[in-house]
Amino acid sequence: MIIGKTYGHKSPVFEKEIKYVVIRPYWEVAPTIRRAEIVPPVEKDRNYISNKDFEVVTLDEKILTDGPINDKVLGQLKSGKLHVRQKPGPTNSLGLVKLIFSNDDNVYLQGTEAPQLFNDEERDLSHGCIRVQEPADLAAWALRHNPGWNFERVNGAQDNFTVVLEKPIPVLILYGTVVVDEKNSIFFFDDVYGYDKQLDEALQEGVSISFFIGKNSPAERLSAL
Repeated sequence: MIIGKTYGHKSPVFEKEIKYVVIRPYWEVAPTIRRAEIVPPVEKDRNYISNKDFEVVTLDEKILTDGPINDKVLGQLKSGKLHVRQKPGPTNSLGLVKLIFSNDDNVYLQGTEAPQLFNDEERDLSHGCIRVQEPADLAAWALRHNPGWNFERVNGAQDNFTVVLEKPIPVLILYGTVVVDEKNSIFFFDDVYGYDKQLDEALQEGVSISFFIGKNSPAERLSAL
């Protein structure tokens, strides 16, 4: 999988439930991303929105334009009076599906338009959401209790729609640098977020160990005891 960037976009740790799956999703661009990564290119190229299959929408999700951006619209994008979203399709940053579990960080499981990134050793590349390598398989599994849903239907979908799960699925997002698989093979990974170091420092201070969900790092969880 691909997780949030080490600096500024760490994927959080929590326990939630997947309640619905969005097929061929729109990418609703977060305000921070709009300001830092959408507005500057638009200032240089007024056709950037259309070239990237984005569209500008009002706060109540009405489409304003998916074409060239004039000065008035650019000013409203800068001030936050308008939003940007990317249309569903092969170039959409979320890929084929996203699996939603409500959380304060607005993080979800998603596909990607760039599956080649799964070949990289370093995979802290996202804005916080978690990209999965086989999104159609995961979505089909999540929808297994919904009549009529299978891999072929998910993988072949062309339109945007939402499917509510017949049975919500518990999700536990954890951070670990050592993993044992079903064959008892042990795998070690880089401590990309530096949480092991924080945990070690907390243990050196004599803090008793008790892990629970709700804090972003082991050290934060320990310090809350």
